[in-house]
Amino acid sequence: MELILSASPAELTLDPACQLDLTLRSNLAKLTQDPAHQPELTLSPRLAELTPGSTCHPEMTLIPGLTELTLEPTQQPEETPAPSLAKLTLEPVHCRPELLDACADLINEQWPRSRASRLHSLGQSSDNFPLCLMLLSPHPMPGAAPIVVGHARLSRVLDRPQSLLVETVVVARALRGRGFGRCLMEGLEEFAQARGFRRLHLTTHDQRHFYAHLGYQLGEPVQGLVFTSRQLPASLLSAFPRAPRPQPPCKAPCLTTQATPRASKGPSLPPPPPLPESLTTSPPPPTGPSPQSLLETQYHDLRGCPIFWMEKDI
Repeated sequence: MELILSASPAELTLDPACQLDLTLRSNLAKLTQDPAHQPELTLSPRLAELTPGSTCHPEMTLIPGLTELTLEPTQQPEETPAPSLAKLTLEPVHCRPELLDACADLINEQWPRSRASRLHSLGQSSDNFPLCLMLLSPHPMPGAAPIVVGHARLSRVLDRPQSLLVETVVVARALRGRGFGRCLMEGLEEFAQARGFRRLHLTTHDQRHFYAHLGYQLGEPVQGLVFTSRQLPASLLSAFPRAPRPQPPCKAPCLTTQATPRASKGPSLPPPPPLPESLTTSPPPPTGPSPQSLLETQYHDLRGCPIFWMEKDI
């Protein structure tokens, strides 16, 4: 079927060969359709003249409205079904090396970075931490690799053997706001709890209300360990990043002898009068850090952007 749109009242002519030639005076367009399929056609905005041949009688509907062409249901493209929350799994990256590229693409979609650097960071994942977890969904095609729909990184925390630092939490853009972020966080909490950890720490710029809804509260900054090894003693790991303690300044020996005060001649002067006490005493300024809230924080990242530290007991 050949469809031609032009600029005057619609005129439709059918010939015995079932080749449909339509001229519609509304705009310039051209469509080509397989003659074996007879579409449902709506012509507008003016009246149409239809002259069918003797051998072909296609079914058409003429109503006022916009011009549209609707194919049969069998010709509509099939949409990929959304992943089911009940079928999601959580697996470490180092256990599924064939999914490294897909995981790197997912993270780089949120935080662009060199692909080689991203793959190198993911390649450091191990059971000794840091450890990268992937939220996986079964592929709709049987036998195909699962789809990476989420990621989170877990690191040990300095001087807190029962804590983990959660970083690089991301969910695919098309699946956000549908429960996948909650599923990822609940899954990694169970993963950490099964390995003896009791507290999780994280930072966020703009998702503090999401984490507060999951039970996280505002906390203090912690320092995550970039690497851990069983060959290094814990005392070395704990002492390596610490800043040296400030030492009190040394007093130089006095080389000059103090002069003895000379005896004053005449009567001694009376002592000065005491200073008047202030009528109102102001409270001393707070010495500790200013309190945090979900609207304001005292912490900032390296770029100067406000950052919220949050934690949760698991």
